Amino acid sequence: MQGVEHVSEDAAVETPAAMFGKEIRLAREARGWTQAQLADKLWCRQPYVSKVESGQQLASPQFAEMCDRVFGTPGVYARMRQRAADAGNPAWLLPYLQLERQAATVCDYSPVLVAGILQTPEYAEAVYRASPTDGSRPRIKQHVDDRMRRREVFDGPNPPSFWVILHEAVLWSGLGGADVMRGQLQHLAAVSEHPHITVQVLPFGGTPVRGAPFILLRQQDGTEVLYAESYVQGQVHDSPGVVGEARATYERLRANALSLPDSLRLIRHVMEAYVHERHPRPHPLDMGEIQLQRRERRDVRRMGPRTRGYRRRPRPGQQES
Repeated sequence: MQGVEHVSEDAAVETPAAMFGKEIRLAREARGWTQAQLADKLWCRQPYVSKVESGQQLASPQFAEMCDRVFGTPGVYARMRQRAADAGNPAWLLPYLQLERQAATVCDYSPVLVAGILQTPEYAEAVYRASPTDGSRPRIKQHVDDRMRRREVFDGPNPPSFWVILHEAVLWSGLGGADVMRGQLQHLAAVSEHPHITVQVLPFGGTPVRGAPFILLRQQDGTEVLYAESYVQGQVHDSPGVVGEARATYERLRANALSLPDSLRLIRHVMEAYVHERHPRPHPLDMGEIQLQRRERRDVRRMGPRTRGYRRRPRPGQQES
């Protein structure tokens, strides 16, 4: 059973990009063009066309759109490329990915892991390696590539406004080791400067009001839906009552979270901790709190039990030493 599964995984990794590339090659050859000639028409380089046609690389959305223009097939290759990009994702995730691509705003609460669309490749790999169901190396690479492609949503003409609230525990988790976490936090600090991305941190001591992650997506027409994952899979909810309760919860989380400048300072502080320590642990950022803790520890030592020297009483007839 294990051997059969391994073969199917390898095929699943290669097939989507290879099938798309094959269609591009057949369309090119039907017109008698070389790869170099097609590259000139697509405003790209011949090695890129070669990689796409061989399935070594899944084409970009822009490449697929240009192919539709050159081959006179409005939307055909763009849709084909999107299906290839989604092929590695579980079926239950596809509705969310479609909503994410069409959303005007996305509000994400992540109390356990960094939001998927903001993960670095190294962090995403560590996430999948920690999962007992995704241990195959080709499968993990496929998952990581699929996750990285979700960033394409910010390259479109109307990218969504993405707001994420991370619990402070996510920053200190140490997932993947100090180097991986340092790179992930550096990426968070960088993307927080993006005009369409906002990152807040819910600190320790802040009222979490909810322990499970969830995402609210508002569409261009103003409708809003809730996406929530269970242990098994994720589900989209459009009930006004459920969505309204989730919206109220998110607003309370946003109110309890640190301000944007303070969130960025905390992210950078934790990042520095990973530079100097292999397994850093959170500690108070306020020096007054640190000094108070030190004074409390001294007071505990003063109040601790004191032991007196014990001297054995001499027996009758013995001299006292």
